[in-house]
Amino acid sequence: MHVPDGFINAPVSAAAGVVAAGAVAVSLRGARRELDERTAPLAGLVAAFIFAVQMLNFPVAAGTSGHLLGGALAAILVGPYTGVLCVTVVLLMQGILFADGGLTALGVNVLDMGITTTVVAYALFRGLLKVLPKTRRSVTGASFVAALVSVPAAACVFTLIYWIGGTTDIPIGKVFTAMVGVHVLIGIGEAVITALTVGAVIAVRPDLVHGARGLTSSLKLRIDGELVDAPAPAPARAAPVAARSHRRIWAAGLVTALVLAGFVSYYASSSPDGLEKVAADQGIDKKTEEHAAKDSPLADYGVKDVSNARISGGLAGVIGVAATVVVGSGVFYVVRRRRTPDAPADPTRDKESV
Repeated sequence: MHVPDGFINAPVSAAAGVVAAGAVAVSLRGARRELDERTAPLAGLVAAFIFAVQMLNFPVAAGTSGHLLGGALAAILVGPYTGVLCVTVVLLMQGILFADGGLTALGVNVLDMGITTTVVAYALFRGLLKVLPKTRRSVTGASFVAALVSVPAAACVFTLIYWIGGTTDIPIGKVFTAMVGVHVLIGIGEAVITALTVGAVIAVRPDLVHGARGLTSSLKLRIDGELVDAPAPAPARAAPVAARSHRRIWAAGLVTALVLAGFVSYYASSSPDGLEKVAADQGIDKKTEEHAAKDSPLADYGVKDVSNARISGGLAGVIGVAATVVVGSGVFYVVRRRRTPDAPADPTRDKESV
């Protein structure tokens, strides 16, 4: 759903850029409350993982593919404010280095792929957890539903933006039907990836999943037929284990992202994604403009002057993951360092999660 230059006119693109910039500014402030010494490094990894998985287009219909948007995954793992920043970092890397998503359309893409998916997914996720049992399965199930809904929601927002500022005269009803129809199918893939990833992290380190915090309950022991709270574990003994587990999670996540982007991406579907297919079928792409970074050494996810397609794409993927994790980790480190002394810490962050 990366919108290229030329789909949306300049005034509406500029207005979307202003709205997106404001949302990012709010997210920078909100992320200070979400990030701590454990989750700040994880946030950079989440951004790199989303970048890697977005390279894995999967077929959804004849001649059409889809890929992860990532807003739901980021919001549930590291929080909604930090999630917006994660997707924004990914979109910046893709637009500047890989000529994927127009530079003049960057505000549209951040608003659509970053803000819409994150806000819709996290709001639905929290709503579901209020009515579901407080279990790990509930968190995973709510992640599935939230991710599924977030993709057609983004398709609806694109349709609205196109209705206001589209550069071609196409009946908006046709655009809406085509966009929502194909992105419901893409949403299923998004939901599967999100649920599997959230479930995997919960299985190893549930306390690192932002969306699972606040669902904890103290361990109960039955004594003489009565349930009483068990004594809390000694923090001094648990800390080294948690630290080692945190490093293992980070290393495993980074290796996974590198393998996905550097190797598995070669086998991704080459069919146009949902927006590209709809644009071609409906004539939305008649006024598409060339990307300002089309001559980038990494344009179109390949390394310039490397003739072997597998090596070229793999190197581009590895470079993209490395650049995203460095930039993302740097951003979140700065945000964490600028956290005000009176900023309230998450009262549940040191509790064992569901």
